[in-house]
Amino acid sequence: MNRSGLSLVFAILGGLVLLFILAPLVGIFLRTTPGEFFETVQDKDITASILLTLSISMFTTLVFAVGAVPLAFLLARKNFRGRSLVQSLIDLPIVIPHSAAGIALLGLVSRDSVLGKAASYIGLDFVGHPIGIGIAMAFVSVPFLIQSARNGFEKVPVRLEKAAMNLGATGWRAFRTISVPLAGRSIVSGLVMMFSRGLSEFGAVVIIAYYPMVTPVLIWDRFNSFGLKYARPVAAVFILVCLIFFVALRLLSNKKADDQNR
Repeated sequence: MNRSGLSLVFAILGGLVLLFILAPLVGIFLRTTPGEFFETVQDKDITASILLTLSISMFTTLVFAVGAVPLAFLLARKNFRGRSLVQSLIDLPIVIPHSAAGIALLGLVSRDSVLGKAASYIGLDFVGHPIGIGIAMAFVSVPFLIQSARNGFEKVPVRLEKAAMNLGATGWRAFRTISVPLAGRSIVSGLVMMFSRGLSEFGAVVIIAYYPMVTPVLIWDRFNSFGLKYARPVAAVFILVCLIFFVALRLLSNKKADDQNR
């Protein structure tokens, strides 16, 4: 098979995969009438749930980035005993069933756990609380940020960091002014992926906090209680919101990367 023939085969196979991805998304919008869509948008319970989901996922992403980005830098720069084990542990939340992740997290944050008892002294209960939802979101989504940031740091030439330190910069200053800006595109991409993954989490969240309802839980509740007719419009609106945020954040990250390359 010549090169053009191979390209044609690959294009057909790739097109089938794209069709597999697009067909359900297009179908859900075609089956949602404009009346159902606007009625859903005007439902205060749904809009409150979407705002809650967006805010918790965004806040969780920013908070966990404080530790995830330095960890990614260490994994990219340091060879230490147990490094492979650490990398495997980071990937673990991606491969385990998320309902199992929720059960595991419940054992960590429940009222009778060490962490839960400590939180109760300040009047905080993670179960059924937005913080508990954020913990569940972060558990399944933070690996995306760590891996993306690590890949970005690995592409930064070590000689540039060493040159900065030879000229008198501290390790922190070299990290802040050399490493992070040059790995910025990968870090921002990881932040976008973590935020987006947090938005969609259901399995771990529903075990930690059925209420207050984030939108994935609300969609399931509507489907379970009233059927597909009432769940589909909520799903369509939430998919549209997720697409808008994802595309906007992607464009923002690409613009930032282009500005840095000029």
